[in-house]
Amino acid sequence: MAPYESDDDTNEELRTGRRKAARYVVPVAVMGLAAATIGLVPAFAGSGDPDLPEITAEQLIEKIAASDVQQLSGTVKVSTNLGLPDLGGLESSFAPGGGGAGGSDDEGSSADPSTKLMELASGTHTLRVAADGPDKHKVSLLDKAAEYSLIHNGDEVWAYDSASNEAFHMKDASGAAEGEDKKEEAPKDVPTTPKEMADEALKAVDDTTSVTVDGTAQVAGRDAYKLVIKPKQSGSTIGQISIAVDSKTGMPLKFTLSPASGGAAVVDAGFTKVDFSKPDASTFDFSPPKGAKVTEGDEMKAEDQARPKAEEDLGQGLEGFEGFEGLKTIGEGWTTIARFDTGGEGVPSASGDAGSFLDSLGTKVSGKFGSGTVFSTRLVNALITDDGQVYAGAVTKDALVKAANAAK
Repeated sequence: MAPYESDDDTNEELRTGRRKAARYVVPVAVMGLAAATIGLVPAFAGSGDPDLPEITAEQLIEKIAASDVQQLSGTVKVSTNLGLPDLGGLESSFAPGGGGAGGSDDEGSSADPSTKLMELASGTHTLRVAADGPDKHKVSLLDKAAEYSLIHNGDEVWAYDSASNEAFHMKDASGAAEGEDKKEEAPKDVPTTPKEMADEALKAVDDTTSVTVDGTAQVAGRDAYKLVIKPKQSGSTIGQISIAVDSKTGMPLKFTLSPASGGAAVVDAGFTKVDFSKPDASTFDFSPPKGAKVTEGDEMKAEDQARPKAEEDLGQGLEGFEGFEGLKTIGEGWTTIARFDTGGEGVPSASGDAGSFLDSLGTKVSGKFGSGTVFSTRLVNALITDDGQVYAGAVTKDALVKAANAAK
């Protein structure tokens, strides 16, 4: 099937479609990522390209927007390859006070979703997912010898880490009626499924974006269309975003973000199995196993508020990033750059191995702005000038230097 390019005069329709699409998320009631790949699976791997009726990009976006899948279960393979080096244990050097290995009672729960699910930011992971309407969801992160599960059932949210036999519990009061007391809300959605990632990507569809339908594929045994989103602007580190959309339900089955530099995908997430029938009600039942340590989310929040600010401040380990202010944006679309002042001088300091590690990641640059250091990943780059200005975005090193020069 040949590509179908969206015309410039259809951008208003695209914007309308993406706003509608953003409302049809298959929620998993977890915290925010912005992440999730190694190109572990060849893009849109399947048993062949199915013969489907032709469809335009606008029609396919509307199909995603109209998708209202409320019930499903399946397995998702998620991988992230940002090109970050292995810390090799140096992560403890960046903790407040240069903390070492091992935990302590005041470090919270290993089952806390706000930290546990950050594991999705690197490497390859297998998730088991299930949903039954707006208030029943389950996501399980599978490991070789352990499993981490996050369960949302009505107003109850449980997380359980089998490796440490720890559980985390909180009330989901996000739907409380006006006038009712609202306790701590459940963690916000993290885009762990192709559907959620696609909704985020569709928000970027504007005049700076090319949207096409690029043939068909088979994903998890289902026929799908391939929607391809590309920046029209030069200077972005994003090459393209590919979304496999189920031809029957309109639900995204696979999401792949490829870098402009080529090579393995930065983010790749796709169903390997999917079933749209109603999951068994017991899927969303949970009781802490005998002997499990249970942490109550409200109690942990109260403890955090009671701690002196000096103990909370992550800037203790990396001086100079405390209290940055004056956040501004430069440019638009895919080449938007965030600019802010750290309030310090240049690259934040760190001693010993941590300092050497930071130095190894950076590239010295200079221009009309003076001099500074660019820290790079395969997707996001950041320039920190010697006078404490930061320029960051999904843009090239040259784009950051150009923005810094123009600001002078």
